[in-house]
Amino acid sequence: MSGTYDDSMIDVSSDSFWEVGNYKRTVRRVDDGHRLCGDLMNCLHERARIEKAYAQQLTEWGKRWRQLIEKGPQYGSLERAWSALCTEAEKVSELHMEVKAALMGEDYEKLKGWQRDSYHKQMIGGFKETKEAEDGFRKAQKPWAKKLKEVETMKKSYHSACKEEKLAASRETNSKLESNNNPDTQKKLQEKVEKCQQEVQKTKERYEKSIDELNKLTPPYMENMEQVFEQWQQFEDKRINFFKELLLEVKQHLDLSSNHRFQTVYHTLEDTISATDAEEDLKWFRSNHGPGMPMNWPQFEDWSIDINRTLSRREKKKPSEGVMLTGINQTGSDQPAKTGSSASSVEKTPDWSDEDTSCNPFSTNGDGSGDGNPFEDEPTSPVVSVPVRALYDYEGQEQDELSFKAGEEFTKIGEEDDQGWCKGRLKGGQTGLYPANYVEDIQ
Repeated sequence: MSGTYDDSMIDVSSDSFWEVGNYKRTVRRVDDGHRLCGDLMNCLHERARIEKAYAQQLTEWGKRWRQLIEKGPQYGSLERAWSALCTEAEKVSELHMEVKAALMGEDYEKLKGWQRDSYHKQMIGGFKETKEAEDGFRKAQKPWAKKLKEVETMKKSYHSACKEEKLAASRETNSKLESNNNPDTQKKLQEKVEKCQQEVQKTKERYEKSIDELNKLTPPYMENMEQVFEQWQQFEDKRINFFKELLLEVKQHLDLSSNHRFQTVYHTLEDTISATDAEEDLKWFRSNHGPGMPMNWPQFEDWSIDINRTLSRREKKKPSEGVMLTGINQTGSDQPAKTGSSASSVEKTPDWSDEDTSCNPFSTNGDGSGDGNPFEDEPTSPVVSVPVRALYDYEGQEQDELSFKAGEEFTKIGEEDDQGWCKGRLKGGQTGLYPANYVEDIQ
């Protein structure tokens, strides 16, 4: 008989570990340990992606709402409290990015290194540890499995002899019942029965002997199998304890509630919200947008002061230059100021008449009644119609001013006044003033 045994010849009649070949579940656990390392790495990798995506969403949310709050009508300490939510999102986003970095930079790499050091691939496939487990169990089980196979053979022989003995006895009995019984045949059948009985006894003795020999091998078999099993129990014990240690580290990285920086974020948020002061906000609004605002109330101005004062509220600068559009120079003379583009400009002297009611800023009716609207259009030059094109964007600052975009075309309907302003009409029909040097004539 060969010194090895074929697993295909084994009839596993029980689920017990001691049955031949059932140790393979323990061997398979080695391969499962390697696979579980890979599964846990995938688990951590997916969680890291979730942490990163959440952090990015928090950042985008905080940035968008900070802009909306800044552009919205909310003000004062309540605006700061609302904005503190955006700050919280940014800080928490940073913490979740750190969680992602810890999962991939520490936990993932640690697990990957442990897997590499614990499981060694062979040139022909599989792992060295799997082969060692297989060889250990096979060697421990080989003598007992060999004897078990012999016992099965003796058992089959004994049962076969019993079957033959029973068949021979049945034939002898039937022969005695027949009327034409031949003495020679009867004798032969009787001899067959005796021979079968001897074979039964002989096979029974061999069967019982093989059972005894197998029983003698059972204790060392169990001892050897136990030793090999304990060896791989220890191997699995290392994996389980390593996984436990690693998962505790993962928990520590995920548990932001134990991070003092995380707690500080919410302490700061609570303090900022609690600092909201309705009285302070209302006081600020009163001072900046209500009755508490300073006002340059109208006062009587002498005629000479009116001539020498600086440019009116419509004084603007050209976007590409740092000079004023036009106006009276601040030296006190009646000569107009010079711009950087023209060494000498045409002198424009306003015609101040004692009867001119327009010197009254609150009268535009010409009859001095004083019930006119100071924001109505000022007297303009004779009407002209010249198509012009905007060189720059302009946003009207007062009710009587136009707003337009660079490149927009409209019609100039009044000549430039002494302060560099013209009257125009947009394509939509709206009329108003605009800086003359913000446009060019369309040729």
